[in-house]
Amino acid sequence: MKAIVTTGNGGYERLEYRDVPIPEPAAGEVLIKVLAAGVNNTEINTRLGWYSSNVTSGTEQYAGDAQEGKVADGGWNEATPFPFIQGTDCCGEVVAQADDVTGDWSSKRVLVRACMRLQGFDSLENIWMASDFDGAFAEYVKVPASEVFAVDCDWSDAELATIPCAYGTAENMVHRAAIGADDHVLVTGASGGVGSAVVQLVKRRGARVSAVAGKSKANEVAPLGVDRVLDRDVDLLAELGADSVDAIFDNVAGPGFETLPKLLRRGGRYASSGAIAGPMVNFDMRDFYLKDLLLIGCTSWDEPVFPNLIGYIERGEIRPLLAKTFALEDIALAQQEFLKKEHFGNFVLLPP
Repeated sequence: MKAIVTTGNGGYERLEYRDVPIPEPAAGEVLIKVLAAGVNNTEINTRLGWYSSNVTSGTEQYAGDAQEGKVADGGWNEATPFPFIQGTDCCGEVVAQADDVTGDWSSKRVLVRACMRLQGFDSLENIWMASDFDGAFAEYVKVPASEVFAVDCDWSDAELATIPCAYGTAENMVHRAAIGADDHVLVTGASGGVGSAVVQLVKRRGARVSAVAGKSKANEVAPLGVDRVLDRDVDLLAELGADSVDAIFDNVAGPGFETLPKLLRRGGRYASSGAIAGPMVNFDMRDFYLKDLLLIGCTSWDEPVFPNLIGYIERGEIRPLLAKTFALEDIALAQQEFLKKEHFGNFVLLPP
């Protein structure tokens, strides 16, 4: 089969389009023919080694500075299993299964739950498809059968492939922050994959949403149902006022973080699953403890998250935001365009 093999930390030269053996499902696994595979920050960050604690700059800056072999612990202080196949988002169809696997997926499209808690949901330990083992940037991928979810809808394959990573991450944040209809929510980076998903997911819960986005994206964010769009260069404290929001969903971090805790009401919730503008922030601890704030880190997906998403799709409660498709072999071009941040929605790769 054809696949993109990421050979190590470094630039686009580390992405090799080549023939590799079709994987064979082991006990408890199924083999999926990949119909479409989404492109996310996480694949770029993993290739670059950005998850290393030695890295202190944002994704875009670090991508421009990245050098081959610059870090050895790029998987959050653990070695990434290079060479391997990335691809966190998978829409596909089951074409084979191990003898011990039950279930009938015939004539059904499936999505793969990329964040897998194989020790059970009482443990936060997790592994990720395409970070810890081979993913969907290939014609076929094998995964545990427990992580495969059939979905019945009229979306295209590419549209379905926009969902798993961005919307799974977003739903996990919204679930953990326990958003309700009475909440006023602030979403930074609202034009990004996770940010735009958060907007849809909190609006379906009836919350009031203030969204932060660049001027060029404001007209695209507004139709998602936000109540107010704020330019990312404005003084949020002056625009919204101190103690004005119940929850903040922030995957931007960087220099703008310092203001965010001041916007939260007493007992407010701050949830994050990323830091694209930079992981190092200034934080006045008095904002944290004197206001009884709750800081929520979100990586391990909770049990209801993925089944929730399947239900939202099938009931038409969320919609995909597909920006563009690329051939699998054009992954470098897709990632280059992705890092320009000029698009709205998600990029998707289509295997041959």
